[in-house]
Parts: sequence; structure tokens; C-alpha cells
Amino acid sequence: MIAELRKLVAIPSVRGEATSDFPFGADVDRAYRFMLEKAEQDGFDAVDVGGFGGHIEWRGVNVDEATGIEAAAAATLGIPVHVDVVPAGDGWDEDPFEGKYISEDGTDCQASTNAPSPTNTPSPTNRIYGRGTTDNKNAVIATYYAMKALKESGFVPAKNIRLILGLDEETGWTGMAKYLEEVDAPDFGFSPDADFPVINGEMGMIVFEIAKKLEKTSESGLILRTIEGGNAPNMVPDFARAVVKYDDGKPKVKGKGRAKAQTKAKDKTAEAYEAVKNHVRDFKQRTGYNVTAKGRGTALEIAAEGVSAHGAHPELGTNAISVLMDCLSGLSIAGESTREFIDFYLEHIGFEIDGKGLGIDSSDAPSGPLIVNVGMISGNSEAIILTVNVRNPVSKKEEDVYDALRPILDKNGLGVVKLSGMEPIFVPPDSDFIETLLKVYRDNTGDTEAQPLVIGGGTYARAIPNAVAFGPRFPGEPDIMHQKNEYVTEGSFMKSSEIFADAIFELTKPD
Repeated sequence: MIAELRKLVAIPSVRGEATSDFPFGADVDRAYRFMLEKAEQDGFDAVDVGGFGGHIEWRGVNVDEATGIEAAAAATLGIPVHVDVVPAGDGWDEDPFEGKYISEDGTDCQASTNAPSPTNTPSPTNRIYGRGTTDNKNAVIATYYAMKALKESGFVPAKNIRLILGLDEETGWTGMAKYLEEVDAPDFGFSPDADFPVINGEMGMIVFEIAKKLEKTSESGLILRTIEGGNAPNMVPDFARAVVKYDDGKPKVKGKGRAKAQTKAKDKTAEAYEAVKNHVRDFKQRTGYNVTAKGRGTALEIAAEGVSAHGAHPELGTNAISVLMDCLSGLSIAGESTREFIDFYLEHIGFEIDGKGLGIDSSDAPSGPLIVNVGMISGNSEAIILTVNVRNPVSKKEEDVYDALRPILDKNGLGVVKLSGMEPIFVPPDSDFIETLLKVYRDNTGDTEAQPLVIGGGTYARAIPNAVAFGPRFPGEPDIMHQKNEYVTEGSFMKSSEIFADAIFELTKPD
């Protein structure tokens, strides 16, 4: 299992350029084919839907007790997972696409392709590093081997068991939509892409852009040439940078006096850039944020460093866009519309993650408060666009958020572009399905205290009927999804597979 997880992690399955053969890029397709080929070798049915998604199926059988006649199972348990990952980002201690395997005492266990050598006894605290080791490649392998172990043990399921392979869970779900257009949805299921003990609700998820058109200016000061930051809407951005160029606002001198004017302009530019560098140094010392300013041709680049985290838990990270905007606010930025945008950001977003400044804050008992993550920014001298990811409580709908947002945007001359939205899901915690999964978890761990959860994350449980998220992260484990140095421990990896096997057994055994 460890060897196969490492092989899968070594495929950098970040969404790439689409082609007719690879809708989500060649690397995502490689990870996908890796699993399909493995399934065929192990005797499972492997189904591909045009490279947009597919499944690995173990067909169930129903036996008439009176006659002994076997018939194909009618119902299907679906287990949707995904092989795509978010970009790795910077600052890793280990190669994010190596799948490095390190023992409890720090010894490199990679000398063996299958397991630690005899001198490196397997330990629950051994770690496998790499992008996807917690989201979601560990669950892909753990659920696959749960199916394989049950099959090899001689178990005969009374329902079909279908491991559904998603290819763009991190970037839009179009692949899952196309897959479900061609394949009948399973009757019920669980998605191992969240937490134990069991997830009985998922907050709504909305992604939209806030756009500001910038007007040309003849003012003197720092002209914003470009601004960029973040890798994905559902990641707290760990970098953001702006390129500014000083302009004294005066028309260019031609003919006589040009050389003198150019020298004077260079002196003013150098003075302005020195003031920017002093401001950045003071800002860094005062706030503790890592911000730098350095020359870039005839311009100056101001860069801010943050701490990446999953967009469902922005409190675990530091938003580099917010840091950058805070730093820019203390500079002599030219252009009223540019300054208005910076002021808007700091007044209505800043470092808040509950949406209060945007007027969209809300909460309910199952979910807790609404969550806001500004995941990306891009812009030039003509316009700036923010990409925002909002997770709304299960009692609120998408339009509730937009209705509350529009007055603030209208007042500040901003536009909104809706990109995607998923309504919340909620299953009562006392339902038979939730109680079955909860019992499986408790029987395997002895943990009788943990209760069903509502989360801000969005899983493929939303894509199929009668489904919830179930594992693989255990209570008390750090949430390092979408962060640098992502890893899974050997103990957590193995235990989750045992739990998935028991869950599959309980949900598909004959009545």
C-alpha cells in the first residue's frame, strides 16, 4: 500500500492544459490510468468515460436462499475519490512529488520500494510526504485496498461496490458531471475526503470574482502595473506581488532640456523607490509579515509571503493578498480608482474570514459561522479581479449570500461574476446511515466521544445521491491539506483502510 501510494504521489496530477485526449492535462490522466490499470490487473471491472472520469467496480451478487440461484445485485454503493491535486506551491522541505518515506527516527525508508528494510521496522509514526498524501491520494489507495482485502478474503457483497475516480475535484467538477451523464449514479455512498468520525453536513460553497475597472490617471506617484497572487480559490494564498512604477505626472520633455529633465526624473524615481523600500522595511518590522521590495527593470516589485492552508480553514494560514494590500495602503499610489480598490479591500475584507465587512456574515448551530477565503488576485493598470471562495451555513442558500453582497459592491462601484456554486447538504445525525458509519468508526478506534460533524469543505458526496463524507483524517490530527510539507502517517493510512473495509462490509453485506 505504501509503495503504491508513493507511486501515485509521484505523478504531479495538477490540472494542466486540456487536449482532445486529456481533458484535464496529461499528468492527471496518468494518475487516473495508473488506478484503472491496477484494477484490471487485480480482477476488478475498470470503466473509463472518455477521459473525464471512471470507476473501479466489484459486482455484487444476491443469492436466493431457497433455490441457491444467484442474481446480479441491483443496488450500488458509490465511493467517490479524486486523483487530482492542488498546485504544490513553494517552501517544501521535501520534494512534493517524490513520495518520500521517512521513519519515526528520521531515517530515510526509501531504500526499499515496498516497505522499510529489516533495520527500519514499520512504525505507525512513519510518514509519507507529498502533495496528495492527505487530499486525496491516501484515500484512493486506502479504499482500493479495502476493496481488494475484502475480495481476497472471500467476502461476497450483496451490492455493487464502485470506487469512482474523479479528475477535477479541485478545479470545477466538470469531469464528474460528464461521468454522471454517461453512467447511472450509485444509490448511496460515502466520500473519503474529509474527517472521521463521519460528516453529516457540508456547508454551501460559492466561488465568484469581484472586479474593479481602473481609470487612467495623470497623477504623480506609483502606478500599479500588475498585481497577482494565489494558486486556487480554495487555497489561502502563500504569495502575492505587485509591480509599481513611479511617474511624476508631467508630460515628457522633448528637444532642448530633455537630458536635464531625464536626469531629474531619474532622481525623483530613485527617491520614490527608496521611500517604498523604507516603508516596506518598516512595515515588516512593525507587523512581522515577510514583505520585500526589489527592482524589476525600471519598476519595483513588492512581494508578500503568506502561509498556505485549505480554503475551508483560512484561520490556519496567513493570506498573502491581505498582507500585500495592507502594505500598499501606506504608499503613494497614483489613481483614485486604484486607491478606492485598496481602501475597499482593507475596509470590507482585510484579514476577516467571516464576511462581516462584506455584509454576508451568518451562522447556524450545525455549521457555525460563514467562511470567506480570498484565494486569488490578478490585475493590471486597467482592472483588478479578486477570486473569492465562500462557504455558507447549511441553512443558507447561494442567493442569500449574493443578495447580501450586492449592496456593498454597488456602493463601491464593483462588479461580481459568479463562477460556481454548490448548495449545502445535511443528513440528520440520527439517521441509520450516519449511525452505521459512526459505529464502524467507534468499533475500530474505541473513540466514543467524537460526534458527527458539519464541515466547510466540499466533497464528491454532493455529486451522488444519499452520500456523506467519511474520513480519512482522524480527530486531533493536524489539517495539512493544501499546505506545504503535506504528509500522512503510516498508522493513520493503515487504520483508515481498515475502517473503510469494515464500512464497505457493513453497507454491502447480505441482509
